[in-house]
Amino acid sequence: MLFSLLFWLLVVATAVQLFFWGAIFSRLACHHPPVAQFISPQHEPPISVVICARNEAENLSKNLYHFLNQNYRLFEIIVVNDHSTDTTREVVLNFQAKFPNLRLIESTATASGKKVALQKGIMAARFDIIALSDADCQPATDQWLATMQRALQGNIQIALGYSPYVKQVGLLNRFIRFETIYTALQYASFALAGMPYMGVGRNLMYRKSLFLQERGFHKHTHIASGDDDLFINAVSNRTNTTIVFDAQAFVYSQPKSSWRDYYYQKSRHLTTATSYRPLHQLALGALAASHAGHYLLALTLLAGGHMVVFVLFIYLVRIGVVSWTYGRVLQRLQASDLIAWAPMLDAGYVLYYFVFAPILLIGNKNQWK
Repeated sequence: MLFSLLFWLLVVATAVQLFFWGAIFSRLACHHPPVAQFISPQHEPPISVVICARNEAENLSKNLYHFLNQNYRLFEIIVVNDHSTDTTREVVLNFQAKFPNLRLIESTATASGKKVALQKGIMAARFDIIALSDADCQPATDQWLATMQRALQGNIQIALGYSPYVKQVGLLNRFIRFETIYTALQYASFALAGMPYMGVGRNLMYRKSLFLQERGFHKHTHIASGDDDLFINAVSNRTNTTIVFDAQAFVYSQPKSSWRDYYYQKSRHLTTATSYRPLHQLALGALAASHAGHYLLALTLLAGGHMVVFVLFIYLVRIGVVSWTYGRVLQRLQASDLIAWAPMLDAGYVLYYFVFAPILLIGNKNQWK
């Protein structure tokens, strides 16, 4: 009786997984972006790029030029210096001597934190289109701004970009890149399904007028993270949001080099999930629970030697759909080297749920720096 119940629970969990992978995630796998209306360079709308920095002298020295070197008619780069104790200010001023469109804003507010600094930068922006990134990031090409901006047409006010991590050797790097792709697969596919729920602040564009309309981050200033996903969760809908997953608009970031640093980073990011809209929490909860349930129930039945043929068949059906989807998505996101690793990393992701589950229950008060 018990194993029969476990089997049917496995069937339900797998059915839920097949729904997500077949009906939702396949949207990104099969996505063909609409042809954007051509905008001549002289008619390109101006853009303000906002980058927050706390003790980022080294990263800015390496990456700031790539933001300043965009092939775009009119844009400004605003670097918000948030209480840095290194030479961040001096680095920006050195660049400013060569690039007059670079502006340095000092965040002198008593309350520090990325949201405070970011809001100061956005409020200081001269233009309505705001592009966001981080000091440790680097646009893949000089067409980043042009490609992202072309998506803001008609009623579209939010463009969700993609920010992969740089490829390096080792299992940690593979898992970080895989987790980033899986997250992108989720938020991009849900957006294509008409239910956008988050964006990534390393590569994000929206209108300042929308930010002012929402009164900035006032609804979630008490949460350390969420300057990107909680804001998008609050203001996005099926008609005002699109995705830009063109390789010319990728913004690369340096991955963490230790499991401990990665845990710290993800712990801060995951605190935002409990503040999503209830429908989004329900959908993401069902996705995680069915994913973990599929593997744990299958392993339990196999360990007990029950219904082995049926369990293996169910596993093969799901992993076949998952592998097909990952194959297309990983090629699109220029991570084909992970295709062979996808089945193992997909199974290993179950451990990720259990490691980070306590964060969702008790929270995390770590700040951004």
